[in-house]
Amino acid sequence: MHYVSTRGQSAALPFSEILLGGLAPDGGLYLPETYPQVSGAELDAWRKLSYADLALEVLKKFATDIPVADLQALVKKTYTAEVYRNVRAGESAAEITPLRVLEQRDGTTVMLQALSNGPTLAFKDMAMQLIGNLFEYTLAKNHAELNIFGATSGDTGSAAEYAMRGKRGIRVFMLSPHKKMSAFQTAQMFSLQDPNIFNIAVEGVFDDCQDMVKAVSNDLEFKARQKIGTVNSINWARVVAQVVYYFRGYLAATTSNEQKVSFTVPSGNFGNICAGHIARMMGLPIDKLVAATNENDVLDEFFRTGIYRVRKSAETYHTSSPSMDISKASNFERFMFDLLGRDSERLRALFHKVETEGGFDLSGKPGSDGDEFAKVAQYGFCSGKSVHTDRLATIRDVAQHHGVILDTHTADGVKVAREHLTPGVTMIVLETALPAKFNETIVEALKRDADRPAGFENIEALPQRFEVMHADVALMKDFIARHTGL
Repeated sequence: MHYVSTRGQSAALPFSEILLGGLAPDGGLYLPETYPQVSGAELDAWRKLSYADLALEVLKKFATDIPVADLQALVKKTYTAEVYRNVRAGESAAEITPLRVLEQRDGTTVMLQALSNGPTLAFKDMAMQLIGNLFEYTLAKNHAELNIFGATSGDTGSAAEYAMRGKRGIRVFMLSPHKKMSAFQTAQMFSLQDPNIFNIAVEGVFDDCQDMVKAVSNDLEFKARQKIGTVNSINWARVVAQVVYYFRGYLAATTSNEQKVSFTVPSGNFGNICAGHIARMMGLPIDKLVAATNENDVLDEFFRTGIYRVRKSAETYHTSSPSMDISKASNFERFMFDLLGRDSERLRALFHKVETEGGFDLSGKPGSDGDEFAKVAQYGFCSGKSVHTDRLATIRDVAQHHGVILDTHTADGVKVAREHLTPGVTMIVLETALPAKFNETIVEALKRDADRPAGFENIEALPQRFEVMHADVALMKDFIARHTGL
């Protein structure tokens, strides 16, 4: 299995050679040359597997240059009940991503897939814990070191730092928008005192952070000298690790391969739902992939109209579902590559328009840039939007009628899922985080605090260590160089 860049101007490489990086040298994102296929017989066999064994079967199709015995050891180390222990009452840690029926509605079953049982209480742990082990394995084999440079709107940062803390040969430099995460999210990151963890609070919004990560990644000389890698979802390994729980959710919700399910995914950077797109391309019987956005509705606008219009920093809202406060969806390029028939030249032209004019229009209307929007339905995509009053109402409704407290992003997902139900087709909403991470909004909605797992009772009171910096690439490079000594 080799990987190509969406921009079409970089050499095809095996999994291990793209694992530690992010962007391809030509500025594109890596995807498999062709998507591996899953047969009905394989799906039948996979129904009986543990999560770790299922992860092995999926990863074997993508990481073909890593010995199977080594992959097996890595997934067994990653997906254990001891790591994913923060389960709700009635759920089993051994299942890793347990399903629960939320409601019967409009002739279908709506289910929640728990993805937030890991050490930072967010779905990012599902991939990041595996990446931490993959990175350590690869670096040890090559007697190398890595400086991870990433950006977070809330959950990626803490998941990466908890996965990488204490790992030999790894440092983490994580950017986050200053004072724009929840108090819990901020404390999770900034309270870490590990010497290999560096938190930088950027005066700006998430997109300013993400732009700096891309700028550094595109400076190939600096990237090579400083041994820069990334754990943001532009890293292919992040996405492929997330593919596993789509298979798990489908297999747990169905009894035969003739059945289809739909997934609703709270979406900001498009990484999580992109994994669903890849699972569908592999042959998983997915009906709809529903992108649920918040007030920052760039993705919803595209899937409704065919217009992709990036917002300026001043137009990016700071919301009560802050992990989706994003106006440039990095992983969207991976889907566009497929939508455009893998035409790299056309993709480069469209994303040049994003950088120079702020977006593109594929609606097919007079004066538009093309008519590919008509093909979107073939890939199962649709979307919806949820705002603050919606998520408050959804949190209250689900707590009152079903006894489940949702975090703000999952509430956005449930609100939008209810608008896209198909009778007889189970709808699975991917949980984003435990509600304790967004307690301010839980209190506003329910007039009481969210429950906290053991060990997180007073996290906001812990001492914090971080730097506040301007959104300046030169300053950031200097900061990295000073702390690596390279």
